[in-house]
Amino acid sequence: MQNQSFVTEFVLLGLSQNPNVQKIVFGVFLVGYIATVGGNMLVVLTIIGSPTLLASPMYFFLAFLSFIDACFSSVIAPKMIALSLSERKTITFEGCMTQLFAEHFLAGVEMIVLTAMAYDRYVAICKPLHYPSVMNLRLCGVLVGVAWTGGLLHSVIQILFTFKLPFCGPNIIDHFICDLYPLLKLACTDTHVLNFLVVANSGFICIINFSLLLMSYCVILFSLRSHSSEGRRKALSTCGSHITVVVLFFVPCIYEYARPPVAFSFDKMVAVFYTILTPLLNPLIYTFRNKEVKNAMRKMWTRLVVVSVEKK
Repeated sequence: MQNQSFVTEFVLLGLSQNPNVQKIVFGVFLVGYIATVGGNMLVVLTIIGSPTLLASPMYFFLAFLSFIDACFSSVIAPKMIALSLSERKTITFEGCMTQLFAEHFLAGVEMIVLTAMAYDRYVAICKPLHYPSVMNLRLCGVLVGVAWTGGLLHSVIQILFTFKLPFCGPNIIDHFICDLYPLLKLACTDTHVLNFLVVANSGFICIINFSLLLMSYCVILFSLRSHSSEGRRKALSTCGSHITVVVLFFVPCIYEYARPPVAFSFDKMVAVFYTILTPLLNPLIYTFRNKEVKNAMRKMWTRLVVVSVEKK
């Protein structure tokens, strides 16, 4: 598959062209990236290190989601941070296509994982007697496989038509990442049909998954009427965290991809929200009121302290 473009690299303008703002961007997003990867990998290691948590489908999916968040942030943030202090704010054509593929691949995986987590909560709350038999290890593995496959298909569709586009100049992208709409603006061809395909692919998958999630939580909330007050409190605590993450991720994505390709001044800030901020907040949202995860973290730190003391 070869591209017929004259453009060999793109210029990413980033969040701002003001040198002072760029220094602030470097510091803030570097700290944020370290916190994102550290927080998400801490959740992954905590769950993997606790056989009890790992055996629970809810925490199995949480560990997988945290791993995807760490990877997703690593596709976006390092390049953004490096370019904020660089004089040549360029990315090669191949690097741009690689970033585009990876971000849509991981975002697609995350959407399906969030839907699988909602299904897990639906079975646990609405069909508690059938939960152990329904949410078994085999089904969890199948759902993870569906997530990988769905994300791959979604991303391959995007990259197939984007890679073939002719780019003959200009090559300046008014964004901090290589994404579909900014790239379509630079293409030396009519992109009306491709704009529709973006809405049909990216926008459609966002709306479908978000609708399924809303329906599942409406059913869950309706079924809680028959539960005890303690049962309702626990269920709402768990579901509240998940709903918060779903809204933080899906609402900006729907805004970005399920609308006509019209540029607004705050588009880049919306992109920051779901590419940088959401992966940073997810570990805090899921662990802030989760006693099981916090207790497992304390045990893990205790074991590490004991091991380090014994070595001395």
